[in-house]
Amino acid sequence: MDLLEKFRTYINENALFSSFDPLLVAVSGGVDSVALCELLVRCGYRFTIAHCNFQLRGKESERDEQFVNELAKKYSAEVLVKKFQTESYAAEKKISIQVAARELRYHWFNELIEEGKADWIATAHHLDDNIETVLMNFFKGTGLSGLRGMLPKSGKILRPLLFARKEELLAFAKQNDLKWVEDSSNQSDKYSRNYLRHQLVPIIEKIYPAAVENLSDNIRRFSEMEKFYDEAVKRDLKKMVEIKNEEIHVPVLKLKKSASPKTIVYELITQYGFAPHRVDEVIHLLDSETGKYLLSSSHRILKNRNWIVISPLNHELQEQVVVEEKESAISFAEGKLGIRKKPAAEEKLQSKNGTALLDADKIEYPLLLRKWKQGDYFYPLGMPKKKKLARFFIDQKLSLSQKEKAWVLEMNKKIIWVVGMRIDDRFKITNSTRQVLEITYHQKLLNQ
Repeated sequence: MDLLEKFRTYINENALFSSFDPLLVAVSGGVDSVALCELLVRCGYRFTIAHCNFQLRGKESERDEQFVNELAKKYSAEVLVKKFQTESYAAEKKISIQVAARELRYHWFNELIEEGKADWIATAHHLDDNIETVLMNFFKGTGLSGLRGMLPKSGKILRPLLFARKEELLAFAKQNDLKWVEDSSNQSDKYSRNYLRHQLVPIIEKIYPAAVENLSDNIRRFSEMEKFYDEAVKRDLKKMVEIKNEEIHVPVLKLKKSASPKTIVYELITQYGFAPHRVDEVIHLLDSETGKYLLSSSHRILKNRNWIVISPLNHELQEQVVVEEKESAISFAEGKLGIRKKPAAEEKLQSKNGTALLDADKIEYPLLLRKWKQGDYFYPLGMPKKKKLARFFIDQKLSLSQKEKAWVLEMNKKIIWVVGMRIDDRFKITNSTRQVLEITYHQKLLNQ
């Protein structure tokens, strides 16, 4: 069966699209997307071309855009082009260039669908891409969904070439005298995917010549297994999960007695911004005391008596901010915090109102910066007894508006600093302190 026949069969078997569906094809100008356009035309499908110019390779990026415009003329297809400020977007979001390009690309595709430009977006991802994706997922940590890789249809994204090897697409392009452009960045091994493609996969194939074919078969098996797995997980979650408003409540005893607690925890927490490696932390939380919690960028997992409660960090008026260990600056409603570590020898053993000097060895991350609430208490510096914050504020003669603007920095349900006012005595620096955590509060000015 030649590539064209395989292409038709794959589209039909996976019910990807019909000749009546408005189709948008993502075209970079490389051999994969050019082959996809040719295959679609030979099968009688009409489509619009979408090209992303990420402006990362200077004249080469402009060359690619011009090539795609000429390709669209060849196929009498409409072409849509979007230029992106990829580098500035990556810097602003503090993400890699690759992640930035992917986000920008799919945001634009979604906009085009919402504008009614197409019903579906077809990309030229092929079998080699999928195998690389599976390997990357495997090494980073994943569940079954990561092991089955990309799907032929995912939301509005279609991948009609997932059955084909790169070499098949290249051979098809050469046999049919197709022209394409080469992306020079594909030759650089500084990107993880390229390193796998150029270095790791060839080594594996030397040891196991049928490795790619076997991985392809594995992907199909994992895809089928995932259906059974999902049904079993959904069944178990339905039995034990209770939803109360925006919170997920899971009984600790039921979870511990389930056939596979770690699997249930993995499938539950990865929906809420927790990395796979944090499964063991949640399992440990099951036997911890009430009040212990874990944080992701968007959610908190709290041990509350016989329950595990997952709740969103709603950021109501930015009233909660998670502080991770590597962060050096935090912005919040009332100003900014500057954070750094320094040797204790440089410090006098005294904290000032605007600066907290804490024993770094006593601090465990992540921290939670939040507005104070009724019932909060801490051990003010120099005092052996705890004091309610409400009473502390009265003693400090704070006005009502000052109380409303008061924030605390919390660690494991313990307040370590009433921001800008007083640290907790339990976390002060002493003669035995080796490293000092210095946190400086820069109050927001009225005109800011």
